[in-house]
Amino acid sequence: MIKTVLKIEGMMCPMCEAHVAGALRGAFPVKDATASHKAGTCTLTSEAPLSEERLTAVVSGMGYTVLSVTVSEEEKRGLFGRRRK
Repeated sequence: MIKTVLKIEGMMCPMCEAHVAGALRGAFPVKDATASHKAGTCTLTSEAPLSEERLTAVVSGMGYTVLSVTVSEEEKRGLFGRRRK
């Protein structure tokens, strides 16, 4: 799985979180999208890498500013957080 974390400026409340996460869920094939206005982030989980340019365009189109995009690959884990072999 691919974990993409957007650092976003401008989210002020839980409604902002819902707005950003919902828009990104609708625009990309993601397994999960979770935003935090307190941390100023939105974390996306997907099977394939997402276009950083398109992520930035979607978020910017809503009036927020993407400060950075961090992408990392996560290991698949089985039951109870154990690593699969």
